[in-house]
Amino acid sequence: MSTPSNIVQQLLRDEGTILHAYQDSEGYWTIGTGICIDKRVGCGITDAENLYLLNNRITLTTQAICAEWPWAAQLDPVRLAVMVNMAFEMGTEGLSEFHNFLAAMEAGDWPQAGAEMLDSLWAKEVPARAGRLAKQVVSGGWQ
Repeated sequence: MSTPSNIVQQLLRDEGTILHAYQDSEGYWTIGTGICIDKRVGCGITDAENLYLLNNRITLTTQAICAEWPWAAQLDPVRLAVMVNMAFEMGTEGLSEFHNFLAAMEAGDWPQAGAEMLDSLWAKEVPARAGRLAKQVVSGGWQ
């Protein structure tokens, strides 16, 4: 990197960037470009930063779903959000294991899609979440 012309370039050069949690030279948990998140020294992220990251990940997850299952782009936002919620937890790879659920979603068979969600190990692991999302698929309303 050449001589920095602003603070962003300067910090990128001087701090370096690591795109996962790591311990800095003092042993403090850090992310990105020198962003301390270690609670031991009063650090963390703000609510605004959390919402920024969350919204960014929702966008990326939605894009991944629509790339993997192009028909999903035609779903109403409430039902697409169910797929996003599930993929957010287990990734698109995990979501891809829900063959019968995905077939029902593609067919617009909402009662069957809800039933397929509830007939899974995932529903046993997170019953409240699965129940809410199954109800959302069937009703088409936010839960």
